[in-house]
Amino acid sequence: MPLYETVVVKVRPGSRKGPLVETDDDGRLTVYVREPAVDGKANAAVIRVLAEHFGVPRSRVELASGAGAHIKRFRIELPPARD
Repeated sequence: MPLYETVVVKVRPGSRKGPLVETDDDGRLTVYVREPAVDGKANAAVIRVLAEHFGVPRSRVELASGAGAHIKRFRIELPPARD
């Protein structure tokens, strides 16, 4: 059975700073991406950045809620634990 982690992310689309993941003092992630918040481009970019950050394939990262908001929840399927 796969294990999932839900992460809350603040997204900053259209940023010159991106792609970048920062951790705030409260533990929340802020993801900066260059893509604009148009036609899902920023959401797709955030999925790519989170997949790289957590070391999982993009297919294991999905937007759980907040498609049109700056605060989003992503569900990440974690790799199985190794013995």
